[in-house]
This record gives sequence, structure tokens and C-alpha cells, in this order.
Amino acid sequence: MPESSKESPAIIIRRLLERAAVFAAVWWVVAEADPESWLFGAPFVLLATVASLKLTPSRGWRIRPLGALRYAAFFVHQSVAGGFDVALRAVRPSLPLDPEVLRYGLRLEPEHARVLLADTISLLPGTLSSGIEEDTLTMHVLDVSLPVAESMRAVEERVADLFGLDLCDTGGGIEACAIDEGGAER
Repeated sequence: MPESSKESPAIIIRRLLERAAVFAAVWWVVAEADPESWLFGAPFVLLATVASLKLTPSRGWRIRPLGALRYAAFFVHQSVAGGFDVALRAVRPSLPLDPEVLRYGLRLEPEHARVLLADTISLLPGTLSSGIEEDTLTMHVLDVSLPVAESMRAVEERVADLFGLDLCDTGGGIEACAIDEGGAER
């Protein structure tokens, strides 16, 4: 079951319990909290837990539970507020649309945190990340007049809090990308 012979039994047990809790929560949601479903679900939760320990390499990072709660609350709030803004722009043509492709200087260093940041930006209404190169995230926004840099810094802070990371002192700035007539970035 262990992925590395260097892991102590306490770490293996903790990881086993964490994963079992996640799979049990997923089963509980899928089974619509039906207590009778556990007769069928419990063996599959156990099987999924063991398989995930065997098949998934040990990661060098951890998610902080309080950081995860703050991230989830922030994400839900931003999704609702952003969705409302996009819906208003769709039904009220008087609201401005000023799309732009922008580059944001990243303050997060680990790759897993950068990927989550890019994914989070893509899931929030009005923004779409298009790539990460070195220390820069490229994204498309619906309205460049909105406080994009401040919003990006807020998302980056929530992702850092989620993983218990410190942010770099540099980065956090926004600049427009030049796009040629064919739609390619210059």
C-alpha cells in the first residue's frame, strides 16, 4: 500500500483515512445520503481508497483545511458575483464589454498552485486563462476596465492560503498582450 518505503506508518494511516473520508463523502452525495446504500458503497469506498494509494504518487504538498474553507467560500462568492455581472452584460447591451488578453506576473511559485490558480480563473465568469509561461499567466478578460489585477491578487492569495504558501514579493502586475490580425499573440 505505501507509495514510498520512507513514509512512516502514521503518515500512511493518515493518508488512508483522508482519502477514505473523501471517497465516503463522494459516495454519500452520489447515494443521496441513503443509509442503505452503504452496504453496496462501503466496499467500493475501501477499494477506491486502496487503489488511490497504490496508483497516485505521494505529493509534496498539503491542503490546509481552513484554507480550503476560505478558498471555497471565496470561490462561491466570486462565481455568483461574476455570473451575475456576465448575465447583466448579456441582457443589457448598455453595459460595456472591453475584452482583452492580459498577462499577469505570478507570485505563486509551486507548479501545483499555479495550475490551480489558472483553473480557478477559467472557472470564474468573465475570465479564461490561456497558458502559463515561466512566471506569467496569460488570460482573456471580458472587460479590461474592471480591477483585474486586484482580482488576480485576491485569487492568488486564496490559493496560497489553501496550500499554506508564501507569495513572492515580485509579480502581481498586469499588462496587455499584443495580438496580431490572425489572433496570435505577439
